Amino acid sequence: MGILDFIKGELIEVIGWLDDTGDTLVWRFPDQDHEIKMGAKLTVREGQTAVFVNEGRIADIFNPGLYSLTTQNMPVMTTLRSWKYGFESPFKAEVYFVSTRNFLDLKWGTQNPVMMRDADFGVVRLRAFGTYGIRVTDPGALMKEIVGTDGCFTTEEIEGQLRSMLVSSFGEMVGASGIAALDLAANYKTMGEKAREALDPEFQKYGLSLTRFVIENISVPPEVEKMLDTRAQMGVVGDMGRFTQFQTAQAIPEAAKSGGAGEFLGMGAGIAMGQQMANQMAGSFSQPQKGQQSEPAAASSPEKFCSQCGKTVKSEAKFCPECGAPQQMKCSKCGHLAKPQDRFCQECGNKLG
Repeated sequence: MGILDFIKGELIEVIGWLDDTGDTLVWRFPDQDHEIKMGAKLTVREGQTAVFVNEGRIADIFNPGLYSLTTQNMPVMTTLRSWKYGFESPFKAEVYFVSTRNFLDLKWGTQNPVMMRDADFGVVRLRAFGTYGIRVTDPGALMKEIVGTDGCFTTEEIEGQLRSMLVSSFGEMVGASGIAALDLAANYKTMGEKAREALDPEFQKYGLSLTRFVIENISVPPEVEKMLDTRAQMGVVGDMGRFTQFQTAQAIPEAAKSGGAGEFLGMGAGIAMGQQMANQMAGSFSQPQKGQQSEPAAASSPEKFCSQCGKTVKSEAKFCPECGAPQQMKCSKCGHLAKPQDRFCQECGNKLG
């Protein structure tokens, strides 16, 4: 921390402050055991304010500029000390420099979850975090309410108190907003600005202004995240019946390769059974409720899948129209599955088509 001062004998003739810390709100000029010379030069840089304290009471406040300290520009000190016009003797006073720049990268976050009632999930617990910014707007109020006689007051010393105010207000705002948990991310900017406007009057009581309030993230508990993932997967699947048919068709070629030529015919019966189960699962989503009468379905030609390429073929087809592979025949009388080369059903003797 740099100090711009020049001390000649016992008298202070130059007063100023060069801040290189980045987090100091208030800094007291080291004038212990020294007196300030009347006419001394006071340098107040941009982003600073100088506050003179006389015997524990705030006196004169100087904005950015270069001053030659006289009774004319120190009216409060002149009144408190009962100085006559043209007073030239050295005097004792405490000089505090207050940083009025914008402190932007301060952090806030919810240590404990915030409860809210959600239309989709009922009562959910939310966690949130982000950043905020502050600026000193009333140096006198800041010194009276918070700083006191602290010779070097930093943002770290006040962050805890400010964070508690922010989190409390954020919880109330989320609970009263009525925004669904799934829609919170789309409202971060709006919610942040509303929170800033609502909290700024509270900050003003301490001589501060809440210049920005940013919500970076609002998260739900892990169990709710899993529920959302499951719901998203169900949305991707769409029609369960069509998805089951597709999965069955994809599995047929692999099963044919792994089963070998000797097991091919037996595997065909298993495939047909699997297809039947898939059709039943698909149909279960559209069955009428009890007590309701369903209209008779129009007759349609039953279909099956080619055991080689998975192409849908008609039940009476002997060969696949896609790859030409021979297909199993189904007896129209007993339903027995016959070999492609059979002309009569081995179960009932019915002539095949």
